[in-house]
Amino acid sequence: MKLYSKFVFLTCSLAVIACNQPNNTKNEKPDPAEQRRIDSLETVKKAEEEAKKKPRTSEDIKLSKDLAYDKHTLEESYPYKDTNRVFQLDKIKEKLALVENFQRAPASYVVLQNHKNKNQEAPLVKKYKRNEYTRISDTLGNERYQSAPLYALGETERPSIYGRDGFLAKLRSSDTIPMVKIEGVSFEGTWETPKRYVKTIGDSVNFHHVVFVDVTNQNILTAERTGDCEWAIRSMNPATTGRHKPPYAQETPAGLYVVQEKKTKMYYYKDGTTNIEGYAPYASRFTNGAYVHGVPVNNPKGAIIEYSWSLGTTPRSHMCVRNASSHAKFVFDWAKKFNALVIVIE
Repeated sequence: MKLYSKFVFLTCSLAVIACNQPNNTKNEKPDPAEQRRIDSLETVKKAEEEAKKKPRTSEDIKLSKDLAYDKHTLEESYPYKDTNRVFQLDKIKEKLALVENFQRAPASYVVLQNHKNKNQEAPLVKKYKRNEYTRISDTLGNERYQSAPLYALGETERPSIYGRDGFLAKLRSSDTIPMVKIEGVSFEGTWETPKRYVKTIGDSVNFHHVVFVDVTNQNILTAERTGDCEWAIRSMNPATTGRHKPPYAQETPAGLYVVQEKKTKMYYYKDGTTNIEGYAPYASRFTNGAYVHGVPVNNPKGAIIEYSWSLGTTPRSHMCVRNASSHAKFVFDWAKKFNALVIVIE
């Protein structure tokens, strides 16, 4: 009887020990939601590693001419007065390689927004100066007006630089917290900025439509992605960009921007007043008050003007990019909001 009691005690003890051991059987399955999260993180990690290993270069870009808009078309090289102007296709290919590279890894994108300081005037940066327009700018030349403040990681007292309205970035934190972490696409580095200055546009967007504005040669080219590193030129036209003439006219700033807003008629004031002087047709805004638009009509009720002799000559706009009105309509219809880029090159 004593032997039987010892046997029962030993059996129960082993059972208790077995119950306390982790279940490592082959039949154990992880939670489906957790597994999807793990798989997603692994996919992103692999894509980021691959993108870093073999970045695309301009030599990888195949750029062909397949016009979707064929009015007022310029050749790749064309005469202007006593010189020649060109479409800087090599530089355009470099920028298209950048567009290819930043989209190779999945990401949640955001656009910096502060048009007319609607999200609050940005705080003063650590180092600033006043430009010829009497406005404050950072050491990179980005103005405080209409910009978002960018803080070095872990610093909250004062921002280091400004990020222009319309700049593109990747979200690197939750977008539900007061300060969000972003990695620049239009600018370098990883920074923090108050949530109110960013618009999340998600991880499903593809930037396959790009408008190139050349402030040196005064022309505009549109390109559409048709395959892996394959892009088609959809239009090649003359344009007129912004000029440096304080206090009102300002250059069209170089950089990479997201198309943010569209107006069939963009009404504008006479300089120094709040009186409406006229309108610009088919306007697509990409940064601050800069639009790609048609020929200005100096009459709020006037008819649309198709073309102007001044297109493709010298800068004469107030930061905007003027082009033929039918071409502006082409861009207006073709370049969707938060799904297309404007890249200004010099």
